[in-house]
Amino acid sequence: MQVLIAEDDPVSRRLLELLLEKWGYEVIVTHNGNQAWEMLQKIESPHVAILDWMMPGINGLELCQKIRGVKRLGYIYIILLTGKGSKKDVVMGLKAGADDYVIKPFDKEELKCRINIGKRIVELERRILELASIDFLTGVLNRRAFINRMEEEIQRARREKAFLSLILADIDYFKKINDSYGHQAGDIVLQRFAKELTSSLRKYDFVGRYGGEEFVICLLGTDNSQAISIAERIRKKVEKMRIKLPDSSHLIQITASFGVASLSMLPKPNIDSLINMADEAMYQAKIMGRNRVYLAREIKADKL
Repeated sequence: MQVLIAEDDPVSRRLLELLLEKWGYEVIVTHNGNQAWEMLQKIESPHVAILDWMMPGINGLELCQKIRGVKRLGYIYIILLTGKGSKKDVVMGLKAGADDYVIKPFDKEELKCRINIGKRIVELERRILELASIDFLTGVLNRRAFINRMEEEIQRARREKAFLSLILADIDYFKKINDSYGHQAGDIVLQRFAKELTSSLRKYDFVGRYGGEEFVICLLGTDNSQAISIAERIRKKVEKMRIKLPDSSHLIQITASFGVASLSMLPKPNIDSLINMADEAMYQAKIMGRNRVYLAREIKADKL
């Protein structure tokens, strides 16, 4: 786990860094409140921060207030480190948004225990968020979690002028599976399909269940031709699947239709337009006979 230090005194800063590394933490070192604030605004910022109260620029108290004033995914556990030890100062620090308060000179074991408390709280929140973001049946992201992450990735792609593509996949004739074999069989098919999608991707791509038998895939750094190639590879793997049902020798074979759209096809990139494009492309794949990949048509600016 990463821990951020914001401390302007070089001796105290080095001592904290050495202790945290000894305790197994990855340490992000900043020399003042301004540097700390810049670091904590990043998407993948540390979730535990040790802030000195008295710093040039933004002091620890002001930094607490700024952190608490921003809506973000993932809680930042703040330990305020200071020589101010009166009850009034402690109350002031906690009111500003600090979770804990350690008075200098600090006891090493006490600091270690207080950081461990922060670590437990952050990990508990992370676990709760993870459970809330996963589709219970298939184990991939649920629709809301996928949309939230997709919005972040679209913003990142726009800033960095990077490629990003979307695949919308739908199991063909899924209702017939439920009607012929029952909903338990349908659930098994959904689980196997989701597993096949996930296993076919790179570790930084991600999959979500969009609804029913529809799944959506985000491909980072991927243009049209690459996305089509990936979708076609997945289509072939799905076509070769043979799904065995419990207590049955019968094997179910499925196919799926895929719609592909890329961020570069939109003059004004946004998640709704990208999903709509992929959805229309998938619908065309169904019309063309199913079990195929179809690329969305580029949208002109005057049609938005």
